[in-house]
Amino acid sequence: MKRVDRVVSYGMLTPLAVAVLLLHGLLLQSMVSRVELAPASLVRTFSTRTIQSPPLAKAPLPRPVRKVVAAAPAAPLPVQQTAAEQELPPAVPQPVEVTDSPAQPMAQSAGGSGEPVSQESALAEAESPVMAPRQLREDVAWASRYVVPASLNLQYDVSSNKFPFRLNAELGWQQDGASYDAKLSFGAFGLRRVQTSRGQIASDGLAPLRFSDKYRSEVAAHFVREKGKVTFSANTPDAPLLAGAQDRLSVVLQLAAMIAGDPERFPRASTITLQIIGPRDADIWLFTVEEDETLSLPGGQQATRKLVRNPRREFDQKVELWLAPALGYLPARIRITEANGDYIDQKWLSSEAPG
Repeated sequence: MKRVDRVVSYGMLTPLAVAVLLLHGLLLQSMVSRVELAPASLVRTFSTRTIQSPPLAKAPLPRPVRKVVAAAPAAPLPVQQTAAEQELPPAVPQPVEVTDSPAQPMAQSAGGSGEPVSQESALAEAESPVMAPRQLREDVAWASRYVVPASLNLQYDVSSNKFPFRLNAELGWQQDGASYDAKLSFGAFGLRRVQTSRGQIASDGLAPLRFSDKYRSEVAAHFVREKGKVTFSANTPDAPLLAGAQDRLSVVLQLAAMIAGDPERFPRASTITLQIIGPRDADIWLFTVEEDETLSLPGGQQATRKLVRNPRREFDQKVELWLAPALGYLPARIRITEANGDYIDQKWLSSEAPG
């Protein structure tokens, strides 16, 4: 009996399963038809795209760096020890007159060809043991008569745009007919700059042997006349020694001796050319004679003859000298102007013979 029931129950389940399957098929067909009838706007479609990152901005290439190499600082200048001051012979107050025949305006070579001699060739010949100073290459009208001023001490009142106060200066000039000693010092508040020139008195005026310039340390130039050259304590190259060469202090006194010897020989617009030795180098200076002037100075009025050294190169100094006959043609006024406009102006205040 039980077996019959199981058969009957299985028979009843079969049609039910078929009905369920048919119902599922109808439902699936309905869903598919709905999807096909749906508007395209409601149907999401998925697409892929390639996303490209924006190109990176090219970084600018580094600009080449120009290396500026500063010049190595110059080695400290050797300081030449000053020898003990030697006692000068008694000063002779009278001016010394020396006479010489006019020098030839052009230097002659050793062979007497009459060709101008340059500083380079003169320096090359300076290696010989004994050599006379060479003439200047430029045309020169030398004085035939020199009257070296008598010994005198001069005081000056000094002004400068570099300092808000006034300075004082003194030119000490002594000669004994055979040798000379000159010293120019100026300063204030214990600070002084001192220039000295020592040498001989020759047939053509002053013949310097040593020039020094001292502010904090001293530098000097030595006139080695037996070898025809100038050497420097600052270790700068030697310079050839030309005829009539002067240093930056003795030139003032040499010009005084030249003008005093024959004032008519140097009229207005005439030119005097000299080799000038500084503490470190040598140069050629041209002085032009200008109009005579009467100056009102701190020490009173002085009639003067004015000479001017005008710059020839970019950094040259302008040097103005007013030589006073009443002072033996020693300077009543000296004005030096730098290339940048700075100046120092010293004006005669008083003078007296050395004791």
